Amino acid sequence: DRFCFEGFLPVKKGRQTRLKALADESRTLVFYESPHRLLKTLHEFADTFGGERLASVSREISKVYEETIRGTLAEVIAHFEEHPIKGEFVVCVQGLG
Repeated sequence: DRFCFEGFLPVKKGRQTRLKALADESRTLVFYESPHRLLKTLHEFADTFGGERLASVSREISKVYEETIRGTLAEVIAHFEEHPIKGEFVVCVQGLG
């Protein structure tokens, strides 16, 4: 029912601290991410939140090549390890509980 918009995570300082603080968040988490950091971020999400947490990754929202991939974090990671990563991304991660 509710979500928590986090925008872009810090690139370096405070990144892990922010993720750990969000690990117990019950609301859906919404992030922006750039193509060159997407896989790293998804792996960090899986490490922090658990690979079985549900997620959706949308690229190029409201543009010609709009696409959304849904599944567990592990499934979404597997998809992007096999397909080119282009565009700007919105990542939604299921809240705890």
